Amino acid sequence: MSNNLDLKKGLNIPVKGVAAPEVIKTVVPDIVAVKPTDFKGLVPRLLVKEGDAVKAGSPVMADKQRPEILFTSPVSGTVCGIVRGEKRKLLAVLVKADAKQEFVDFGTKAPATAEETKQLLLNTGLWGSLIQRPYGTMAAPDTTPKAIFISSFSTAPLAADTDFTLRESLTDIQAGIDALAKVAPVHVSIRKERSASTVFHRVENATIHEVSGPHPAGNVGVQISHIAPIQKGELVWTISPVLLAALGHVVNTGKLDLTRKVAVTGPAAKATGYVVALPGTPVKELTAVEGDVRVVGGDVLTGETLGAEGYLGFFQDQITLLTEGYSREWFGWAKPFRPKVYSSSWCYFSWLTPKKQYDMDTNLHGGPRAFVETKCFEDVTPMDIFPIYLIKACLAGDIEKMEKFGIYEVLPEDLALCDYVDPSKNEIQAMIQKGIDLMIKEMA
Repeated sequence: MSNNLDLKKGLNIPVKGVAAPEVIKTVVPDIVAVKPTDFKGLVPRLLVKEGDAVKAGSPVMADKQRPEILFTSPVSGTVCGIVRGEKRKLLAVLVKADAKQEFVDFGTKAPATAEETKQLLLNTGLWGSLIQRPYGTMAAPDTTPKAIFISSFSTAPLAADTDFTLRESLTDIQAGIDALAKVAPVHVSIRKERSASTVFHRVENATIHEVSGPHPAGNVGVQISHIAPIQKGELVWTISPVLLAALGHVVNTGKLDLTRKVAVTGPAAKATGYVVALPGTPVKELTAVEGDVRVVGGDVLTGETLGAEGYLGFFQDQITLLTEGYSREWFGWAKPFRPKVYSSSWCYFSWLTPKKQYDMDTNLHGGPRAFVETKCFEDVTPMDIFPIYLIKACLAGDIEKMEKFGIYEVLPEDLALCDYVDPSKNEIQAMIQKGIDLMIKEMA
């Protein structure tokens, strides 16, 4: 096991609109949404109805298959709406926040055993923050992982800077690590270039790994593949640094507080910076959205389209605003000189200006074409797998080959750059997810 990872493969996409390291406003939302769609594998069962009063930390939903897994309200107030979609699928529970917030008291006793840690996570609604690998589903309470992994930084385009957002949360982070360490050994990855300044450098009761390299070096899946690769039959858990701090806050104060600094980024953002808000906050309260703009919850590679009327997701600490790209370009790729276009393959002269940031939009510049085998996928995947063969195995639904080529080690986000560099413009992440869904169905 190496405590230092120097990854060479990958790609940093130079998109314009990084968040300035300052808080531009604090949002006190009028209505907050709890969205079951944020949790993969959840079959929700409502525990409240319109008009019910709730506190911050009161359960509003449970998992039908595992009723001990609860999902709680981030605010105190009154349930003001139940949003459903096709076939009455539950999309959101809306809570109108009170002017003065009240919290459920979970007590301040630090968990002494693995069972006490699990029970605290279940009671507070933070169990959903634990992601189980393989497959990226919610962790199962009746299982024990071989390890728990935390990536303290993200290398995704315009990602929130956790050294800024969590720099005052060392006490909560340490309490969260101490609680999780009762369940399994904890591994924390930090950015090598900032190892001396990051708050995560000072944590105890965990194995620290220094990681350097371009995106996706910050992906926890990439780090796991180099530190402790997942074999068939093994389980690991992961948790984001933001939700780790929330867990520690519950341990230290007895109150569930999911407040976070959300990075407002992207070329179409009127003002970039950080907004203090809760998950479930309406997008229109986080930032102004004008014109033909796509609002993405998360980064441009793996984020979810929220829309101007959407709500911030449970796992999201970034929103990205991009201009919708409908226009067609004269001569397109055949132009000999395109100074405003970035090329990852040196087709144009962007390699001469490595520090330049580009005003990118959502234009695909063409549609899907024949699947052409090139070396580009391997160049941006710093894992010991053969991405092109894994993708084809997922398309064919061949479970034996998916196992052989690394399906246990990846989630769609780990191959997100393949989407970006693919000359055939295929949706690689959707193909990987199709393979994962088949594995869940057939191997459960």
